[in-house]
Amino acid sequence: MTETESPTESQTGPPLTIGVVKETKPGERRVALVPKLIERLARRGLKIVVEPGAGEGAQLADGLFTEAGATTGDAWSADIVLTVVPPSVSDIERLKPGTVLIGFLAPLTNKAEVAAMQKAGVTAFAVESIPRISRAQAMDALSSQANVAGYRAVLLAAQRLPKFFPMLTTAAGTVPPAKALVLGVGVAGLQALATAKRLGAQATGYDVRPEVAEQVRSVGAQWLDLGISAAGEGGYARELTEEERADQQRRLTEAIGGFDVVITTALVPGRKAPTLVTAEAVRGMKPGSVIVDMAGETGGNCELTEPGEDIVVGDVTISSPLNLPAEMPVHASELYARNLTELLELIVDGEGRLAVDFSDEVVAGACVAGRDEEVN
Repeated sequence: MTETESPTESQTGPPLTIGVVKETKPGERRVALVPKLIERLARRGLKIVVEPGAGEGAQLADGLFTEAGATTGDAWSADIVLTVVPPSVSDIERLKPGTVLIGFLAPLTNKAEVAAMQKAGVTAFAVESIPRISRAQAMDALSSQANVAGYRAVLLAAQRLPKFFPMLTTAAGTVPPAKALVLGVGVAGLQALATAKRLGAQATGYDVRPEVAEQVRSVGAQWLDLGISAAGEGGYARELTEEERADQQRRLTEAIGGFDVVITTALVPGRKAPTLVTAEAVRGMKPGSVIVDMAGETGGNCELTEPGEDIVVGDVTISSPLNLPAEMPVHASELYARNLTELLELIVDGEGRLAVDFSDEVVAGACVAGRDEEVN
């Protein structure tokens, strides 16, 4: 295969089919494509096959897909298969050689699944591996889903907190606003800060990358400066040294006690989430305070987090939801489907043929199987 050749680029047979599979992971309610985007893809000569019930969790009945021009059937036999969460090895084995698979594939941790894709002759594109560059912003599924998660985390915190978020002035007196601290100011963190501010809380953000302070202030929040910097590459923070981590935790422990709500979002790709909220910090929080740990899937940012559970420690509630975007499947699916459609339009030409150009940094960066030099 040449550098710019697609696995099936020379085919001149029937139009390529795009398969939209039904997610089977417990609690996953999103779908990889929504009816409103089917016509856009059909203009490229593509045919859409939707697995029966694929959109039910996102309140999209099969009839809405068929009315938009799709058919229902075996989505796993399509030429291009779209998924939300990583498929199992058994599902990967259902794919025919030459299939293009697109979705969240967790290539840094799902080594067995990536190996199965290679063995099956599948060309796989992991949306979380798309380079975070300007021209790929419309394909950035990590950001679109992080926006949903950040918003949802604040609603969860507000529900758990036994206080008002906003300041209220009533005949019975004035209620001060809740104080909310967001640790980790990426896309999810910024959305959490903006949402907390909209709900009337006094919002404060902290990140080891000092350059994001201006972004925090841009959404009306305050900046918590602890004097520690861990600016890294690709928009992520680098891992702190042991000395830096100890100093950070000491200062955070002192600061956290002054907040009613703490929302943590700090992640390092492919590694355990850094501990930001120690057991000591939890003990120093006021009774009724709430921690929402958004990093539970990789161990959590709070030392006492139990992934997927709500626990109470010393009158402090620690909540660790594992898939917040799936709790808002309607808009999460719409945003994700737009991300995938943009990527599809990059690898499919105007006549509905695969045109995978591995010299394109977006295509090469996202490819995790099907091209030997892209697979670790």
